[in-house]
Amino acid sequence: MPKSELVDTIFEEIKNARKVLSNVVHTTNLVQSRTFSEYTKGEAFLKLENLQKTGSFKVRGAYYKIKKLLDEAKKSGVIEEFKKKGVVAASAGNHAQGVAFAAMLSGVKSKIVMPVWVTSSKYLATKTYKGEVILKNTMGEPIERMDEAIKEAQRISEDEGAVYIHPYNDKDVIAGQGTIGLEIVGQLKDQGIRPDAVVVPVGGGGLISGISIALKKILGDSVKVYGVESDQFPCMLKARESKITSEGIRAGVRFPMMKGTTIADGIAVESPGDLTHEIVNERRFVDDLVVVSDDEIAMAMFRLLERSKTLVEGAGATSLAAILSKKIDVKGKKVVAVISGGNVNPLILPRIVRRELTRDGRLTRICGRIRDMPGELNRVISVVASHGTNIVDISCERYDPNIAPKDVEVEIALEILEKETLESILKDLKKRDFRFREVRLRPC
Repeated sequence: MPKSELVDTIFEEIKNARKVLSNVVHTTNLVQSRTFSEYTKGEAFLKLENLQKTGSFKVRGAYYKIKKLLDEAKKSGVIEEFKKKGVVAASAGNHAQGVAFAAMLSGVKSKIVMPVWVTSSKYLATKTYKGEVILKNTMGEPIERMDEAIKEAQRISEDEGAVYIHPYNDKDVIAGQGTIGLEIVGQLKDQGIRPDAVVVPVGGGGLISGISIALKKILGDSVKVYGVESDQFPCMLKARESKITSEGIRAGVRFPMMKGTTIADGIAVESPGDLTHEIVNERRFVDDLVVVSDDEIAMAMFRLLERSKTLVEGAGATSLAAILSKKIDVKGKKVVAVISGGNVNPLILPRIVRRELTRDGRLTRICGRIRDMPGELNRVISVVASHGTNIVDISCERYDPNIAPKDVEVEIALEILEKETLESILKDLKKRDFRFREVRLRPC
């Protein structure tokens, strides 16, 4: 297909996808946040795809892709054969759930290849949607890396005739995700608002490719589209900086890139697709790309939970993280942050909450030594209680050789409302000859 026709074709597919998806997925809320508007000195809106079916935007592209495959099979008279052979995907999370759910709705068999380290919540959700989850290869060995999962999914496609559904490098998948762009324009238009900027999480680039095409085709260059990646997996940004071509990506050219771990596992992608790269970088439908750290992502997740009562996964919070950290300046502008998913690992959420409370100084610890005799600890607790402060935890250390035999080192975790309260507690303890100090980020 000539490059000049690519975007026009995908835009037509986006408009068609909206009709197909109208009775299948939610038109998710687009809400203005007074809190984040104050933080950014702009008008901040949140497009809440974390409230989408399956907890993420992925179901849009998956369902539209399967619907197109069903239409093709029907025209060819092989629809029952297609349903029986089904579809196959490789994913550690949201794409897995999106494909399994869409296949279930369509009466199509699905196989989902997942690495063994997938979180239990995403594994169980995928099975709930009737997807056959595969964690081992044909040799019976556990699948430990995503590239292994992809290879196994492609093998199943070749051997069994199941259609492999790529998570992002597919024009039908891109079209499904692009319906979010149409919704943003329509929802803001109903309020008499025209956006100045839209900020989108970026992994392989399927989501931002679809959204940027929809926005730019309707609003032109008056709207700026920004992509946000994890600083551990900045594949789209590196592709832009290295001036790699789509042909180069198809040929397997790789570029140096930092690869670590991130709480934004949904966008931990090592290379963009050739199609998404062409849209985002070669055709410049995305105005700029920035990266955010796990610290910035965790803070955004916490702020969304506390101030907006919105549960968001790491990847889904990157758009807001970029705004709050001022990686993107939206002062005086109307900006939409696409919150792409809410399937957070339940095991990591409490750690993020405690960490951010500690960073804010609202969860802290004091440490000091007291005489190891009846009533001493009670005197300390009484002082703390007199300030209306909740004690979360108490630990005592008697066996450290640096502690005098008649002393005990006490560490108390506290919930406090403001810094002044802690200062008052420490002063009152000192008046009673207790020497305590604040310890926030390291052990006593």
